[in-house]
Formats: sequence, structure tokens, C-alpha cells
Amino acid sequence: MPKGSFEGLLVPAITPFTAELVPDSERFVGFCRWLLSQGANGLAVFGTTSEANSLSLAQREHLLDAMINGGILASKLMPGTGACALEDAVQMTRMALDAGCGGVLVHPPFYYKPASDDGIVAFYAELIERVGDNRLKIYLYHIPQFTGVPLGRDLIGRLISAYPDTVVGLKDSGGDWTYSETMLREFPGFDVFPASEAFLLQGLRAGACGSITATGNINPAGIRELFDNWQTDRADGLQERVAEIRRIVQAYPLVPAVKVIAAHFLGEPDWRRLCPPLTTLDNEQARTLIDRLSEIQFEFAPAEKASVQTR
Repeated sequence: MPKGSFEGLLVPAITPFTAELVPDSERFVGFCRWLLSQGANGLAVFGTTSEANSLSLAQREHLLDAMINGGILASKLMPGTGACALEDAVQMTRMALDAGCGGVLVHPPFYYKPASDDGIVAFYAELIERVGDNRLKIYLYHIPQFTGVPLGRDLIGRLISAYPDTVVGLKDSGGDWTYSETMLREFPGFDVFPASEAFLLQGLRAGACGSITATGNINPAGIRELFDNWQTDRADGLQERVAEIRRIVQAYPLVPAVKVIAAHFLGEPDWRRLCPPLTTLDNEQARTLIDRLSEIQFEFAPAEKASVQTR
């Protein structure tokens, strides 16, 4: 079974918004470039953390163009192209392929429930056939707490069997290690990315390719250091450090918390802004979050790489 082209830390970059709730492409590209400079192996943009389901196709296309025009290698991008409307998913996937992206992340259609395995398989099959491009590499997106549509072992097995050169991996955002472990055991060579770095070392030892994690936005260097050293005697200590940071952040709604941290350390309050229906942390929550990180001597960036140009 051929593997995809991604490994290590992929960051689902947060999206900055103007006061008019328009994505700020200049600031977005600057932040994405900073993430890569801090050690991110790639960027899984337009997923949950990017607030992609609050963005139109035109807005996502504009941001994708801005990243590539801003010097970000398309091969490092795994944009989310899933949608409830099949044609929207086809359009966004073609857009990513035309740009040269290394793969796409596709959540299942989630509005009509209950969704049968047959229906979900048919959706992915139609997407693949309509795009009709042998360059296509799909990473399935398992996030049932948001979609209400889990991607089970049998469903994934059917897709791999039907499209072994196209369906190459999985982002597991379910938060249950046993699910990732099952996928790694059942499908050797299938690229599994647990979505929390709390499972990164455990995952790498079991055959995972890395992690696609929201907190990569605020701790990219630390998570990359763990990935680079997972086979050394430093691994367990590095794992505990990244897990400690993750525990503090995930005690709050994750996307608002990550944006509060970015806003604080960048000194740019506008980063707190979210697209409705998401709402930011209140002032007390934000203060407590920053205080807890300060107590463990959290650094947003190592001193030698502290410059962050988002404009």
C-alpha cells in the first residue's frame, strides 16, 4: 500500500479575521510561514481549528492562493476539502490539486443522519471519480464529536480496498487512543495521524506518522522536537512536556483557547476574534489560561526564534 507524503507535525493553522469577519490573508500567511520556521513539517489548513466550515469556498481559495503566492510550498499543504455538498468537495479538491498540494483532508458529509456506511463510501467514491486525477491523495478525517459520523474500520477498509493509491491516510480527532491503535493494527502502511500530541510518542511507537494537532499553533517547536527525538532517551521527557501544555489548553474550548494564547504572545488582540457561532473565552478564563501556562514556564517560541512576523 503506497504511503502519502506527509509525516511529523502538521499544524491546522488558525484563521485570523478582520472586524468584518473576513479572513485576513496577509496575517494568515505570515503566521503560516512562522509555523514552518518553528519546525512544522506541514500545514493541514482548512480543518476544524481553521474554522473552515465557517469559510466559503471562495474564501478558502483566496487563502490557498495567498499562501502559495507568499512562498509556501504547496507540497507542504494538506488542505481540508470536505463538504456536505458533493460538488463543493469536488471543486475544493480540484483547486488543491491544481495548486500542487501534497494531499487533501476530507471529512464525511454530516448533515443527513443516520448516515450508512454505504452512503459515506458512495460519497467518497463519487468525489474520487469526479475529480478523476491520479495525483489525488485523500486523508480521511475522523472527528465524530463534530460530524456525528464516525469512520469505522469496515468503512475505511472498503475505501482502501477500492482506492488503494488514493485513500492513503487518516486524521484521528476522536480523542480515543484505542481507535488509532486499531487503525494502525488493521491497516499496516496506512498513514495514521492522531490529532493530539498527548498520543504522539505512543502513536509513533505503534507506527503512526506524526500528529495533526491544534496546539501545534502554539507549541510547534516543542512538538517537532519530540518527533525528531522519539527514538532517543529524551523521548519520554519531551512527551511529558508537550502533554503538560496540551492538558492546560484543552481544559478550555480548544479553538478559542489557542487564539487567546496567540493573541497574548503576539501582542495582537485581533487574533482572539472568531467567526460565529464560536465565541472567545471571557476575560477571566483567558487570564487563568495564560497564568497557568506562565506557571510552567511556557514559551511561545524559543528565544533564538522569537521573531514572529504576521504582517
